[in-house]
Amino acid sequence: MLQSIRFLFWIFLFYGTSIGVFGQQADGKTTLKVLGTVQDGGSPHLGCEKKCCSSLTLNEKKLRKITALEVYQNTSSILFEATPDIIAQWSALSHPLKGIFITHAHMGHYSGLLQLGREALGANNLKVYAMPKMSAFIRENAPWSQLVELNNIKLLPLNNKKTVQVIDGIKITPVVVPHRDEFSETVGYKIQGPNKTVLFIPDIDKWDLWNEDLVELLNSVDLAFLDATFFDREEVNFRPFSEIPHPFVKETMKLLELEAIEIKNKVYFIHMNHTNPLLNPKSKESLWVETQGFHIARFGQEFDL
Repeated sequence: MLQSIRFLFWIFLFYGTSIGVFGQQADGKTTLKVLGTVQDGGSPHLGCEKKCCSSLTLNEKKLRKITALEVYQNTSSILFEATPDIIAQWSALSHPLKGIFITHAHMGHYSGLLQLGREALGANNLKVYAMPKMSAFIRENAPWSQLVELNNIKLLPLNNKKTVQVIDGIKITPVVVPHRDEFSETVGYKIQGPNKTVLFIPDIDKWDLWNEDLVELLNSVDLAFLDATFFDREEVNFRPFSEIPHPFVKETMKLLELEAIEIKNKVYFIHMNHTNPLLNPKSKESLWVETQGFHIARFGQEFDL
């Protein structure tokens, strides 16, 4: 009889732990997944006849989604950015969404919200977190305003450096960055999990225009997904750079060249223009960046937080 009781106790202990009777589920770790790495226009890019777009294989095209991240835990997910590729990215989500965080009002970062409306998903009060100007832009301009009027989305305001929590154990802090703010302010996000913190800055004008110190920020986080729109100046010699003043990958690397390898290893370049050779993992530029101690974000990568 005593042996039977002991056996039942151990069975209960094992399964109780597995299904969360004694607290968090055994599979309740927090994970970040890369759902896209390309700049707003996508790859292949509309009207591009260059080799960077015309020579892509079908499989390469499937992997080239516009920049977005998912953070998930237990049975819930958070999405960062609502991109033009949101249909495919939604299908790749690990769990149902608890909220979407938007960085700013450029097409690659919020236009996917339209898929939540009457003509498509018909979502019911899906939480969308955005800064004050971004929220006002959505609320006051059609067709985005209809999402609010029909309760497809519920806009929740953010404030610079004020932390919010959507899922237990995951804290999100917006950080304002300088960018071409025609319609809204622009933010990056600090994403704090139970064990690690991530910095996500897909768009910024130049590091020296920011009132924050990038090195200090890198010292305060474990991973950093940073703007890599253009690899170098040669890539944009056909357009006035004043229209698109992103930090070149080479500039960011130069800024950090004297830092310890542990700092460089935190950096994952993301948000790459269709012309950026870093989109090709086999390019000499990709190999060079990695030999210098930096990383390049790739679709489907996962990181424990």
